[in-house]
Amino acid sequence: MLRYPTAPRSRLFTIARGLRQVPHLRGFSVAPARHGPLLNAIKYDHREFEAFLPHIVDHKTSDERTRYGNLFVWELARYSVAEEMVVCPAMEENLEDGYDVAKKHRHQIRTMRKQLYQLQGLEAEDPDYEPTFRDLYSNLQRHVKKEGEHDIPRLEASLDHNSLLQLSKSFDRTKFLAPTRSHQSSDGASPFEKVVMLVSAPIDKFVDIFRKFPKVDGPLQ
Repeated sequence: MLRYPTAPRSRLFTIARGLRQVPHLRGFSVAPARHGPLLNAIKYDHREFEAFLPHIVDHKTSDERTRYGNLFVWELARYSVAEEMVVCPAMEENLEDGYDVAKKHRHQIRTMRKQLYQLQGLEAEDPDYEPTFRDLYSNLQRHVKKEGEHDIPRLEASLDHNSLLQLSKSFDRTKFLAPTRSHQSSDGASPFEKVVMLVSAPIDKFVDIFRKFPKVDGPLQ
């Protein structure tokens, strides 16, 4: 049976035990807010991104950086697709200034997706790997802070609990179906591009079998 990493939640807590502050790259500091099901799902992803950080920067071995770098790409690629395909349309539909908010989100997501495309094309020992990762992570930090403190709480406040549950399920389902790598030609700007992104997913997941991932929940190599 073909297997590709599923990044179960037990992996996050094992990884997070080694989390520490990294110079110039802080953890995602988000002010407390009312947490509904959508924000809980999104904040879980935010904590995962943060947990990978110390395994990628500051003179890590090539093997450790490769494994956690691949997992970071795997998570952020799926997350970015789910945000653009699920969260942005919900903002447009339910926030008074939803069009402008969603437009800014899409711009940020597509910028990070381009940076992710550059990162995944680099070998762990490449001198450009860490600077590329740091630039991407800094953009991700800004995106997460604005999203977690303002935009998602506003969206949750505009919807009833059942609607939020459905939105959260749709977010998770889209992540499950999404590609696990960034694809330069797929920016989600049209229905055709969205189809292209989803068609890419089985190919990505097949190739994932041969990529190295952290050995946390089994012999993923």
